[in-house]
Amino acid sequence: MKTNTKKLVGVGVLTAIVIVLQFLASAIKFGPFSITLVLAPIVVGAALYGKWSGAWLGAVFGVSVLISGDAAVFLTINPVGTVITVLLKGCLAGLAAGLVYSLIEKKNKLIAVITAGIVCPVVNTGVFLIGCCLFFMDTITEWAGGTNVGVYMITGLVGLNFVVELAINLVLATVVERIINIGKKTV
Repeated sequence: MKTNTKKLVGVGVLTAIVIVLQFLASAIKFGPFSITLVLAPIVVGAALYGKWSGAWLGAVFGVSVLISGDAAVFLTINPVGTVITVLLKGCLAGLAAGLVYSLIEKKNKLIAVITAGIVCPVVNTGVFLIGCCLFFMDTITEWAGGTNVGVYMITGLVGLNFVVELAINLVLATVVERIINIGKKTV
């Protein structure tokens, strides 16, 4: 019972951090979209509390994106496609980070954190790009203005954001590992 209470409180605190960071980050834009600062707490939650907690935190991230207005451009084009894409990318990023971490942690916790920290933005961005192809390709083709649509999607829509998100996770990897070690001692 004590462990469940600690997990509930831990996931609750990380949920609040995800919400606050998403609303703060919605003001920081690189290209048409804001930077994602919430992937590190998602990785922490997935590592400390498991893949389903990671998926939950990713879902909270997705809902926060929808509420903050970050997805407003896509909501006007295809509301259902936007909701599916935004919620799936967050959930799957958290789930994948938790799975990867659990597979590697017994061998090397730092490598597990680094790998989860890489997987999280890769899945987040990858699912976003898949959603773009499935639900918004006509609009994105117009935005590309006759240039190669694939190159436009990588360089114009996600390029700099992905690099910054990945860099944040890698720079914070040792800090995240320490947080996880402290959290594992108290869980």
